[in-house]
Amino acid sequence: MEVLKIATAGSVDDGKSTLIGRILYDTKSLTDDKLEAIERSSKQKGFDYLDFSLATDGLVAEREQGITIDVAHIYFSTAKKSYIIADTPGHVEYTRNMVTGASTSQAAIILVDARKGAIEQTYRHFFINNLLKVKDIVVAVNKMDLVDFSEEKFNAIKAEISSLAEKADYKGQNITFIPVSALKGDNVVNKSDQTPWYDGETMLEHLEALDAQDVYEVSQARLPIQTVIRPKTEEFHDFRGFAGKLYGGSLSVGDEVTVLPSKTSSKIKAIYHFDKTFDKAERGSSVNITLESEINISRGDLLVKSSELPKEAKQIEAKVCWMDAKNLVPGTKYLIQHGANRVVAKIGDVKSVIKTDFTGKDNAASKLEINEIGEVSIKLAKPLFYDAYADNKANGSFILIDAQTNNTSGVGFIQ
Repeated sequence: MEVLKIATAGSVDDGKSTLIGRILYDTKSLTDDKLEAIERSSKQKGFDYLDFSLATDGLVAEREQGITIDVAHIYFSTAKKSYIIADTPGHVEYTRNMVTGASTSQAAIILVDARKGAIEQTYRHFFINNLLKVKDIVVAVNKMDLVDFSEEKFNAIKAEISSLAEKADYKGQNITFIPVSALKGDNVVNKSDQTPWYDGETMLEHLEALDAQDVYEVSQARLPIQTVIRPKTEEFHDFRGFAGKLYGGSLSVGDEVTVLPSKTSSKIKAIYHFDKTFDKAERGSSVNITLESEINISRGDLLVKSSELPKEAKQIEAKVCWMDAKNLVPGTKYLIQHGANRVVAKIGDVKSVIKTDFTGKDNAASKLEINEIGEVSIKLAKPLFYDAYADNKANGSFILIDAQTNNTSGVGFIQ
């Protein structure tokens, strides 16, 4: 069964957790004990409705304050698909959580309160999903019941966000607008009688129709080597396979490949997936590959087609989302984790801080503070073999690790 991973984003009290809870309820994905707990808690609070946000907000502080703090992953299935929803917080101080949740998602749901329209946080949510090149965006105009299901309100929000999309760098996004009431269930799983002017799909119908391909788009084939397989059994005495997850493109038996950083070449002899052999490996598949000649390959190496070599440099320019309480400043050393490869890095210049409301950049900035996104130059101890993030998401992204604390301090997107 196909698996679709979705990131959700919404401002405070836009009803994000309620929307997810409603989907779980209407698809009968809530367990009996969870449903009973929701009913009991709703009665204790004096609500005349079921508080579906309790289905997702797991932390005590989340339930007490009615906000989402941590990234929660919710799993459910229908007859057509399995879903993983990354319920991400909307506050500016949790921008790093939002980036984390959206980084591996194929689709995103951005909630907008029908009464307020697009606000600063909406711009930030849209900016991050555009930065991460999330292809399918659903703008759920929520709380339509509080504006009498006004078509005019819906169209005004649609026009505002459509104009926002024109300012965005990534033009490949598919944006779908759906008028919903998460509390009442209108157009979430079931079609609403309250919106006769809306002839589109419900939220679930739209998600069911999405093609749940691998999160990384079609581009050059990149196979970061995770491990070298040597069974050393009587049957496979001389077997030496190179295993990893294939990104971007496909590899076939007979393809001439180059191993980086050694730049040695060979041809693919066989492709294994578990105990079966295949003539071709498609992107997104975890495979074990053997080569015709014996060449030295180890964990962290990159296997590519000889006709599709990536860029090579000891200095890169990247957009970085900073996640550490300790500011990012020039001259600081970090470790770059790029795929399975780890390289010592030194921060060059912090060239700008990007404003996430699409109003431009602060070119006078000299540091990145926690939750800020900026343009940074980075010097490397040895060459990195990379692609621009716009061309290959897997080989164009990295994380920065503080060598002293081993904390993930930032995530970067190579330009």
